Amino acid sequence: MTRVTSELPEPPEPPEASAPSLGSETHAGSGATDSRSSSAAGPVSRRARPAKAPLSRELIVRTGLAILDREGLDALTMRRVARELDTGPASLYVYVAHREDLMAAMLDEALALVPLTAPGTWREQLRALVAAGVEAMGRHEGLAAVALGAIPTGDNALLVLDRVLALLKQGGVDDVTAAWAVDLLYLHMAAAAAEHSARVSRGGDESGAVADAERRYAALPADRYPTITALRAALFSSGDRDSWGLDVLLNGILGTPAR
Repeated sequence: MTRVTSELPEPPEPPEASAPSLGSETHAGSGATDSRSSSAAGPVSRRARPAKAPLSRELIVRTGLAILDREGLDALTMRRVARELDTGPASLYVYVAHREDLMAAMLDEALALVPLTAPGTWREQLRALVAAGVEAMGRHEGLAAVALGAIPTGDNALLVLDRVLALLKQGGVDDVTAAWAVDLLYLHMAAAAAEHSARVSRGGDESGAVADAERRYAALPADRYPTITALRAALFSSGDRDSWGLDVLLNGILGTPAR
């Protein structure tokens, strides 16, 4: 699969009429068309309808992404995709095995948007790559969960993993440690993307949820939860936790060779 955007192709324009319709009348000598004929809409021949794009795995995947983003995860069914494409569900199974296969392909399509190169040191480039992967997977409801539950085998996912491995090697990580580390980093990306996706599905505003949690923590009895109550301010302190978390992973990878 090529690295392509997930936007649906524009439907082809209907052919322009080159002659009056068969039902129209022309006044002798004037060439004018009788308006009464043109205003009466009759049955439309299938030949006059815009041609449908031929079915393909790529078209089905992009259509699935559009439905997912527009209507949500519960609406994404093989029947719904088939209806959007003006075909029967059985036609889709020539290209995708089942809904899970479709979602895996949709995840890989989303990862096509991840830039594989960025300026900076190997560590800065890896940070940018991870952030882009989290954003790409988290943009679409439910796709990050697919990443959590499967070994990546799609073309675009493998390109991302290949780049992560190359950057780890630039950082001096040995082969086995790099191989194990790419699993850890991909798991981190998928988990962070799942959190991001959940936030988006709730409308993107976390302030209310944080305020509710703070009130709950503030009401905890200190004799039962002594450490939580003592560190409550630190638990809700601000800062770039995403960058810190990735630094923890990278420092641990560099300092803990695989054995």
